[in-house]
Amino acid sequence: MTPTLPVCEHFLLERETDWLTIWFNRPDARNALSKEVSAELSAIVAAVRKDRSLRGVTLRGKGKVFCAGGDIKGFQSVFQGGEQNLDDVAKANADTGELFHQINTLPQVVVVLVQGAAIAGGLGLTCCADIVVCTQDALFSMTETQIGIVPAQIAPFVIARMGLPAGRRLMLTGGRFRGEEAGRLGLADYVVSTEAALGATELEIRTGVRSCSPAANAETKALIMALPRMTAEEARQAGGYAFARCMLSDEGREGVASFIEKRKPRWAE
Repeated sequence: MTPTLPVCEHFLLERETDWLTIWFNRPDARNALSKEVSAELSAIVAAVRKDRSLRGVTLRGKGKVFCAGGDIKGFQSVFQGGEQNLDDVAKANADTGELFHQINTLPQVVVVLVQGAAIAGGLGLTCCADIVVCTQDALFSMTETQIGIVPAQIAPFVIARMGLPAGRRLMLTGGRFRGEEAGRLGLADYVVSTEAALGATELEIRTGVRSCSPAANAETKALIMALPRMTAEEARQAGGYAFARCMLSDEGREGVASFIEKRKPRWAE
């Protein structure tokens, strides 16, 4: 049974057979990540994780901005204006990190399309994608240290995506850069000239994803995420078992047979 997607106030969900587009739908608030928005996105991601009929997920934003990051007014009222103590604020921040982790480790392929801007937490979300497409004029910035706070939960994902030297420079200088530089830094896989071209590029990505076995993609993502924490021996063992699980699965048998028989596998038809 396909898991039911939650009813959303801050997102529009568009499902096309095996692909889900998640639209941030707070253009007047620059699609900022308020407490309520983060909770809603977490519920969507939890439902997506359970739905193995989905091949891919696309995150994008309505309006002129993909995502402007955290809700700064909310920071002031919730974290600085009440009775919150150090532990309360730390837990709330760590919960945001868990949301990034859940997106980063989804078994489905995750695509992010960036128009306008991806700032702070919005840039962090971008770094959680498997594939990123942005426009040439898209603005990226890590503004946290400029307002006296820390890019705490996005730092691991920024470093994993762009590397330690670039991550250090950007986080410690409030770095701002455009789409072309995002391509050079490895943040963006495709840089396109117009917003309309985002969708056309995404359709090509979907075609590529649909040519791949869903189970093999899920196993590959899990292995990719685990490898940095492994010793060489652990990596060999984990790779061996991932290979064996796929080789002995129905999709593995179908894929090998389709190659030998010179036809498309069932999932690519």
